[in-house]
Parts: sequence; C-alpha cells; structure tokens
Amino acid sequence: MEDFIRDPKKNLVTDFDKIISTGKEVIRVEAEAVSNLFGKINLGFAEAVDLIMRSEGRVVLTGVGKSGLIARKIVATMNSTGTPAIYLHPTDALHGDLGMVRKEDVVILLSKSGATEELMMLIPMLKRLKVPLIGMLGDIRSRMANQVDIVLDVEVSEEACPYDLAPTASTTASLVMGDALSVALLKLRGFTEQDFAMLHPGGSLGKRLSLRISEIMYTGDDIPVVHEKTSFKDSILEITSKRLGVTCVVDDSGKLRGVITDGDLRRLLERTTDLSPLCAEEMMTENPKRVKPGQLASLALQKMESYKITCLPVTDKDDKPVGIVHLHDLVNLGLRQR
Repeated sequence: MEDFIRDPKKNLVTDFDKIISTGKEVIRVEAEAVSNLFGKINLGFAEAVDLIMRSEGRVVLTGVGKSGLIARKIVATMNSTGTPAIYLHPTDALHGDLGMVRKEDVVILLSKSGATEELMMLIPMLKRLKVPLIGMLGDIRSRMANQVDIVLDVEVSEEACPYDLAPTASTTASLVMGDALSVALLKLRGFTEQDFAMLHPGGSLGKRLSLRISEIMYTGDDIPVVHEKTSFKDSILEITSKRLGVTCVVDDSGKLRGVITDGDLRRLLERTTDLSPLCAEEMMTENPKRVKPGQLASLALQKMESYKITCLPVTDKDDKPVGIVHLHDLVNLGLRQR
C-alpha cells in the first residue's frame, strides 16, 4: 500500500510515515515523563498521603485550564476509591465558593508553572483558614512552591507539543501522580472490593461486585427438582416444564444428590435407545457443582464458564436446593467481564 494519500481537490499529499512517527514521538515523550516520576515518589509524597489520611475533612483540588481538568479527574478517582474529594474552581473561590472549604480539609493546588495567578491570589485566603496546602507543581523552584506545606514534583523536561505550549506530558505526569496518591490512600484505608461496590452500584461493574445469587436465582416452584427414584418419563417432564435444560435430584431428606441435564440424556442415548426403565439416580451426574445464596453472582458465572456448564444448583447449609441459576441470565445481566 502506498504510504501517502493525495487529495485531488487540494492537491495535498499526506505522509503516513510522518503521521506514525509523530504519534510515536508523543508517546515516547509522555512515557518518559511518567517514568521520571519514579524518582519523585519520595518523603514528600509519603507526607502528603499521611496528611490526607490524618485529616478529618475532604481533599479539595484546584487548578486552572488543563490543570483544572486533571484536578477534576483526580477528584473522581479519589471519590471512587474511598477518599472524599471535591473540585474548587479558583476563580469561583475568589467570588464566594471559598465557603466550600473547611479547616479540616486538605487543599491540593495543580500548576505547571507554579505561578498561576488565580492560585497565587487564592493561597493567602486558604492560609487564613489554616488549611494545609499541597502543591502538585511543574516547577519546584517557583513562588508557589515556597507558599505550600508539601510539594509534589511533576516537572517534565519537555512537552509532546512541538512548540512546548499545549500541556501534554505535564498533564499526564500530574494525572499519574494523582493516581499514585489515590491508590496509596486506598491501600492505607483498607478499601475492599465490597467498599468499591457500595460506591459503584450502577452498571455491569457494580453488579459484578455486589449482586448476590439470592437476588437472581429461580426459587420455589420454578426450581426443577425430582426424587432420586423418579421415573425417566417424569424426570423428562420436569426438565421440559421448567425450561432450564436441567433438574436437581434429591434423596429422601431433600439433600442434593445430583443433576440430570440435556447432555446427560444425549450421552445415555449414545449407549441405549431404551431409557424407560431408568430412574433419576441412574441418569444423573453425581455430586454436581453448586453455589450458596450469599455468594456473588459473578462468581457463579465464573464457575459455570470454567466448568462449561449452563446451570448451577443453589443449596443451603444443609445442602438442600433452594434455587438454581442459569448462565444466560447472568450474561444478560452484564456480569461477564469485557
């Protein structure tokens, strides 16, 4: 394939090699900026995490322009991982929104230059509130660096922008530093998957982390179940009437002994065409896989896909069937990880 396209209307030639080279150069510059953060995760970083952990308020992030956008993303990450955070626009703060800040809070200021005018105007007001200040700065020798309590160094040697104007590598570095803070706080708080589920109730993610088998299983008369001495004919009727392609088989005490599936019947027919003399215990698969009502529905899906089965009996503490779950229902709920 030719490595250029000519636009007949404008008589322009697009050089594919140059486009690819530019894309790779951007990734190289930004990857280097992120890599250089390794040496900047130091005592100051630990002090910042400790300060936030000891505070009884929220983390307030503020910044202008692209830094403000990164601040908003860090706020979202912190909130979703157990650290309460809000975004404060510095201009709005100077016109009344400063009332959002409490002395129990910790403020993080994001600035590439370390001299952002709006932030410099805001700092004296924050100091009056006696709020501890953390600067996530692209210049640790700046005026702002001398005004804050802790400095997080996110300086980069170059931007991916060829004119060194549009924040690119610098915003990436700030974003990654924010992620490092968020995850460090998450681990110190002992934040669990269950905590995560509480904060993410919507969508497939929330369902995978919170939906229990008891909430989606078939129960009562919808459970296909026969006694171990049930005839072939009546076992087939139970499978057919409940429309799940399976039936549980129980003993005299009601405990699960096995299951009969469509697959079991096909395998029997490969050996003999006369199944009428058989009873349920002669057709069943003994000791089938099973789950408990309180387990996560996503774990039931994982078990079914691992063992290539479409249904799982749900048993209580006495191993008696109290429900059944079907693969298709779990997939339709969006529990399969993408």
